[in-house]
Amino acid sequence: MANTYNVTEFIFLGLSPNQDVQRVCFVIFLLLYVAIILGNSLIVLTVMTSRSLGSPMYFFLSYLSFVEICYSSTIVPKLLSDLLTVRKTIPLWGCLAQFFFMHFFAGTEIFLLTVMAYDRYVAICKPLNYTTIMNQQVCMVLVGMAWVGAFLHSLSQILLVFQLPFCGPNVIDHYFCDVLPLLQLACSDTLLIGLLIVANGGTLSVISFLVLLVSYAVILLHLRTRSSEGRRKALSTCGSHITVVMLFFVPCVFIYLRPSTTLPADKMVAVFYTVVTPLLNPVIYSLRNAEIKKAMKRLWIRTMKLDGT
Repeated sequence: MANTYNVTEFIFLGLSPNQDVQRVCFVIFLLLYVAIILGNSLIVLTVMTSRSLGSPMYFFLSYLSFVEICYSSTIVPKLLSDLLTVRKTIPLWGCLAQFFFMHFFAGTEIFLLTVMAYDRYVAICKPLNYTTIMNQQVCMVLVGMAWVGAFLHSLSQILLVFQLPFCGPNVIDHYFCDVLPLLQLACSDTLLIGLLIVANGGTLSVISFLVLLVSYAVILLHLRTRSSEGRRKALSTCGSHITVVMLFFVPCVFIYLRPSTTLPADKMVAVFYTVVTPLLNPVIYSLRNAEIKKAMKRLWIRTMKLDGT
C-alpha cells in the first residue's frame, strides 16, 4: 500500500474560491452547526429525562439525534476551519478517516430510519402486540444491529478505497473526502472498484428507501380502518418520519447511484445532506410531536427551577 500512496495529503478547493464568500459561509455554517448540536442534544436530553417518552419510538429518535450530531461532526468542523484558511489541506490518513466515519454514521442513520419505520408498522398495524414485540431487549438488539450493519458497510467501502493508488494530482474539488472525488484522483482504472462502491453504497440506499416506502404504504392502507382521530394521530407521526426519510435519501440516491462522474450541483446537494438534514430533523420531530413539545417544556421549567434555587 505504501508503494502506491505517493500522495501524503489532499487539497480541498472548498465551496468557493472567493474569500468574501468564504467568510460569509463561515458565519452561516457555524450558526447551523451550533443549531445542529443544540437541537439534537435537546432531543437526546429530553428523551433521557422524560418518563412520558419511554416508548420505543422516542428511544430510536434519541439514537437518531445522537447519530446526527456525530455525522455532521465528521464534516462540518473541518469545513469551518477550511473556510478561514487559504490552503485547505487534509492528510491522507485524515481523509480516509473522515471517509470511514462519514459512511459509518450515514449507514447507521439509514438503518435507524428503517428500524423506526418497522416500529411504526408494529405500533399501527399490530397495536395489541406492540409492547410484546417491541420490548426493551428487542429495541436494544435492533439498535445494535444498526451499528453493526453500518460498521460492515463502512468497512467494505474503506477497504475498496484502500485499493486505489494515489500517485498523481491531489486536488479534490469538494469540501470533504467522498467516493467520487477520490475515484477521480486514483491513477489507475477505477471502473471495477467504482462499480463495487456504487453497488455497496447506492444499493444500500435504494433498498432501504424502497423498504421504507413499502412499509409506509402498508401503514397508510391499514389506516383506512381506523377512526378519524386515530388516522390523524398516526399520520402526524408517520408524516415526520416520511419527511425525514425523503430529506435524507433523495440526495444520497442522487450522489451515490450514478456513474463515477461529478456534477456542478454535487457540492450543494452534499451541503443539504451533511448540514441541512441534521438541522431539520430535530425541528421536524419537535414541531410535529405534541408529546416532545410538552416534555421539552417540562424540562425547561425544571431547569429554571434549579437555576432559581
